[in-house]
Amino acid sequence: MASSVTITLIFLFLLYSTEAKRTYIVRVKHSDKPESFSTHHDWYTSQLQSISTDPQSQSESESPLLYTYTTSFHGFSAFLDTNEAESLLSSDSILDVFEDPVYTLHTTRTPEFLGLNSELGVASGYSGHASNGVIIGVLDTGVWPESKSYDDYGMPEIPSKWKGECESGPDFDSKLCNKKLIGARSFSKGFQMSSGGGFSTKRESVSPRDVDGHGTHTSSTAAGSAVTNASFLGYAAGTARGMATGARVATYKVCWSSGCFGSDILAAMDRAILDGVDVLSLSLGGGSAPYHRDTIAIGSFSAMEKGVFVSCSAGNSGPTRSSVANVAPWVMTVGAGTLDRDFPAYGNLGNGKRLVGVSLYSGEGMGTKPLGLVYNKGNSSSSNLCLPGSLDPTTVKGKIVVCDRGVNARVEKGAVVRDAGGLGMIMANTAASGEELVADSHLLPAIAVGKKTGDLLREYIKSDLNPSALLVFKGTVLDVRPSPVVAAFSSRGPNTVTPEILKPDVIGPGVNILAGWSDAIGPTGLDKDSRRTQFNIMSGTSMSCPHISGLAGLLKAAHPEWSPSAIKSALMTTAYNLDNTNSPLRDAADNSLSNPHAHGSGHVDPQKALSPGLVYDISTEEYIRFLCSLDYTVDHIVAIVKRPSVNCSKKFSNPGQLNYPSFSVLFGGKRVVRYTREVTNVGEANSVYTVVVGGAPSVGISVKPSKLAFRSVGEKKRYTVTFVSKKGVSLTNKAEFGSITWSNPQHQVRSPVAFSWNRF
Repeated sequence: MASSVTITLIFLFLLYSTEAKRTYIVRVKHSDKPESFSTHHDWYTSQLQSISTDPQSQSESESPLLYTYTTSFHGFSAFLDTNEAESLLSSDSILDVFEDPVYTLHTTRTPEFLGLNSELGVASGYSGHASNGVIIGVLDTGVWPESKSYDDYGMPEIPSKWKGECESGPDFDSKLCNKKLIGARSFSKGFQMSSGGGFSTKRESVSPRDVDGHGTHTSSTAAGSAVTNASFLGYAAGTARGMATGARVATYKVCWSSGCFGSDILAAMDRAILDGVDVLSLSLGGGSAPYHRDTIAIGSFSAMEKGVFVSCSAGNSGPTRSSVANVAPWVMTVGAGTLDRDFPAYGNLGNGKRLVGVSLYSGEGMGTKPLGLVYNKGNSSSSNLCLPGSLDPTTVKGKIVVCDRGVNARVEKGAVVRDAGGLGMIMANTAASGEELVADSHLLPAIAVGKKTGDLLREYIKSDLNPSALLVFKGTVLDVRPSPVVAAFSSRGPNTVTPEILKPDVIGPGVNILAGWSDAIGPTGLDKDSRRTQFNIMSGTSMSCPHISGLAGLLKAAHPEWSPSAIKSALMTTAYNLDNTNSPLRDAADNSLSNPHAHGSGHVDPQKALSPGLVYDISTEEYIRFLCSLDYTVDHIVAIVKRPSVNCSKKFSNPGQLNYPSFSVLFGGKRVVRYTREVTNVGEANSVYTVVVGGAPSVGISVKPSKLAFRSVGEKKRYTVTFVSKKGVSLTNKAEFGSITWSNPQHQVRSPVAFSWNRF
C-alpha cells in the first residue's frame, strides 16, 4: 500500500513538473561565448545548469537542453519552467526567450498541365540529367522509402557536396535510402517535450518513417521518379512523377501527430543547410508574426544567404482576407489553383434535376434505385455538419444524408454518416467555400457540390415530402475549362506583417493532386480506413508548394549561377494571368475575377521561367536594408541575420523599396509613392525593353525611363515608378490593382501592382 502511495505521489510530482515546464527557444549573442568553453553547446549547458531548479537536470542525460543551433539561428532550445526562462533573460548574453511555436501542415496530370514534357521529363531547354546534381530538402512528416516514387534506377552517384545521412530507427533501416532518396532524418525533441515525452499514436516513433502520408506526397511531388500505370483506386490513371525527376530527395521529419514544433523545424533547417540541400520545401505554417519571432523566416534567411531556395505554402485559410502565411520576402510563398482534370459525380434528384459535383469514391455503386434524402435531422444542432454523434441512426439509416461542409474533416463527415447507418452522402458547400469543389475518397458513396447547388438541394429537401436521390460516379475527365482557377481555400493577402510586400507570390497546382503515399495509413487518414494505396489524391497549398520547389530545382540546374532571388523572380515575372479559355483567372470562392491578393503574380509557367529575359535580384545586404526600414530594434534584426551587429544607416525609406519582382503600394495618407527597381539582363545581349503600364482607376502610374537598353548579358539597369493617388479618392477598405510589364519580342517581364490606402 505504501509503495502504491509513493508511486502515485511520484507520478503526480512528475505530472506537475511536466505541466509547469515547456519548450523555449533562446536567442544568444553568438560572439559572447567565453574562451573557457570549447563549444557553444558546452556554454549553453553551463548556463542552463546555473539557473536549474531541478537537481536531476545537472546530469547530461537529464539536461533540459534540446537543440543547439549554429546555422539557421544563434541559440538553443530547452525545456524550462517559467522561473528558469525568466532567469535566463537576466544574462546580457541572452537576447530573447520565447515559447516554442507550433505550426500545422497545409494540407500525374500536373507535369503536362505545366508544360513539362512527359516523355523527356523536362521542358524544352531543360536538361533532364542536369538536375541530378540538385538536392531538394523537404521538411514534413517523413518519408515512406519503399514507394516507387523513390526508385533510383539509372541515377548516377550521389553528388560529392552531400554531407547528410540516412538515420535508422525502430521502423527505418538506413539502407532504405538510395541514389534518389539520399537523406532521411527526424527531429522530435520539441514534440516529445510538448506531449510529456511520449507518442500519441502507436504508429509514431523516433524515425524518419512517414506514418501520416503527407510527407511522402509532398516530396514525391517535388522530385519523385516517374512511375507508370499509377492511379488512386483507378482515378487519375497515368504516369505519376515529380517536377524534377532527376533531382535528389532529402527528407526531414519535423511534423508529428500534434503539429510541427518551431524548435524541431529550426534544428532541421540548421541540419539541412549543413547537409548541402539546394532547395528547401516547407508545406506548413502558422499565423503571421514579426520576422524575428517567426522561426521559419529566421531559418530561411540563413538558407537564402547560403544560396538555398526556400519555398513555403501560403496556407489554407482562404478566402479569408489577410490570411496568408510565410510572408518573409526571402521566401517563395505559394498559393493553390486547380488543374484541368476533374472527377465528376452526379446526384439525380427525385424531381428530375441533376446535381453536378465531384468524388473519388471507389467502392461499389448505389445501383439504380434512388434513396431517401435527409438533412439536419439528428441529435443536436450540429447535425447539419455531420459532426461525430450528431446524427440520429433511426432517421438516417438506409438514406442519403446531406452534410454542410465545414468545422470537421470532409472525409470524417462520410464516416459519421456511415456509422449512423446512412448509405450515401452529399456534402454541400456553404458561403465559406463557395463554388470550390474538392474530391475526396469517402468510405461510402458520396459527392461534393458547390454552394449554389447546395442551396437548391436544401430547398428541395425542405419543400418535397419524399425527397430522393441517386448518386452516379463518372471517373476521370481531362481538359476541364476554365482552368486554372484559384482555390477558395488558398490563403489571401494583403500581407499583414509587411503590407508593402505583395503576397502570395504565385499559385501552382494544389487541387486534387496525385502523388506517392504511405502504406501505414488509409487514403482518408482516418483510423477506420483499412484501405491501402501507393498513391493518393490530395488538395491544399501543401500540394502546390512542392510543385514550385521542384521547378526551382530545375531552374537551379539550368542556371546554377542564379541566386534564390533570381530564381524566384523568374518564376514570378513569367507567371500567367489568363486561363485556358484566354480569360482572366477566376476565384473558386465566388467565381469572380481573381486578383493579386489571391494569385500573386499569377500561375507559374516553367517553360517561360527558364528564359525570363530580366530578373529582379536581391542581395543579403538589401534584405538587411529592408529589415532596417521596419519598426524593429537592432537586436531584432541581428536575430534574423545572425551577425554580431548591423548598420542601418542605409536603410530604405520605405519597405517597398526592396527590389521585389512585384509591387504593393500603401499610400497611408500620402498621395505620392515612388519606388526604384533594378533589373538584370539574363537574356540576350543588345536587348531593348519597353514598358507597358496597366493602371488602376484611382491611381496614375509613370515609369522613367520608359525604355531599357542592355548591351551585354548581366548588365543592370534601374528605373523609377511614381504612383499618384488621384484627388478625391477615398478607398478606406478597398484595394485596386495594376501591372508594370517590360517587353520586347522575346520576353514579357510582368510585375503585378496592388494599391491600398490604409494599413490592413
